[in-house]
Amino acid sequence: MKAAWWRRGDKEGEAVCGLCPHACRIPEGKSGYCSARFCREGEIVSPYLGLWSAVAVDPIEKKPLYHWRPGTSIFSLGGIGCTMRCPFCQNYSIAQPAPGDAARISSLRSLSAREITDNCQKLKLNSVAYTYNEPALQAEFILATAPALREAGVETVLVSNGLYSEELLEALIPAVAAANIDIKTFSPKSYARLGGDLEVVKRTVSAFVRAGKHVECTTLVVPGISDNLSEFAAEVDWLADLGRDCGTDVPLHISRYRPCHKFTAPPTDLDLLQAFAALAGQKLRHVHIGNVPGLKGQRPSLP
Repeated sequence: MKAAWWRRGDKEGEAVCGLCPHACRIPEGKSGYCSARFCREGEIVSPYLGLWSAVAVDPIEKKPLYHWRPGTSIFSLGGIGCTMRCPFCQNYSIAQPAPGDAARISSLRSLSAREITDNCQKLKLNSVAYTYNEPALQAEFILATAPALREAGVETVLVSNGLYSEELLEALIPAVAAANIDIKTFSPKSYARLGGDLEVVKRTVSAFVRAGKHVECTTLVVPGISDNLSEFAAEVDWLADLGRDCGTDVPLHISRYRPCHKFTAPPTDLDLLQAFAALAGQKLRHVHIGNVPGLKGQRPSLP
């Protein structure tokens, strides 16, 4: 499957990717920031389209989506690469693969739209989530297969960082029924440290909500990055205003960070999580604390 959203660069053999705001200028034989799109003979190619590093059945609440088809399970697919580089990433082995990770690449599983539909029907599932890594990197596959899945009664869900180009966002909206979009922090400076852009993510969340899609947001409270109460208050205000403008409620998941990958700060203080939840609860109708085992309202993973 050919990659979309790119153009030829100014230099010979160079291609410019238009999938996300990084707009990578990729020289011949190299990959972009995401590690999933490459320049071959002056064109962008994506060798991982339709190939999956992770295939599972999850509770819908694990995405997390608490207010869209609650109590159901969802067919979950993860690929390779990411458009951000969070140093605390829990899925870094697939989101930020090491260069030349041949073992990982050779173990990828191919699934077509028909095979996804057959699995969903066999397991009595009515939705598929593109999750674990950044699903935008499977955008061509998602757009090509979503109509057939929908016709078979299977809706498409994204669990995403929301870092899309305007062209990609416009293309994805009709294909998607629901999404959980990370708001990593409400500080533009901190977002830049992670390889993201707050204004782009806000645009994505707003566009999905205004299009009538079901959207829930997640903020992982990471020490030194997203643990500032005043910045979080601004996020809550923005979500509340968006919900009022659109006549809907945008649920917010406040998730506990734990040390992972390159980040060794201690886990988020539980009292701080409670303070964040109390603040959010003043203006948002649906606020959930996540990643705290045993907490009421969290559904355990399926075996």
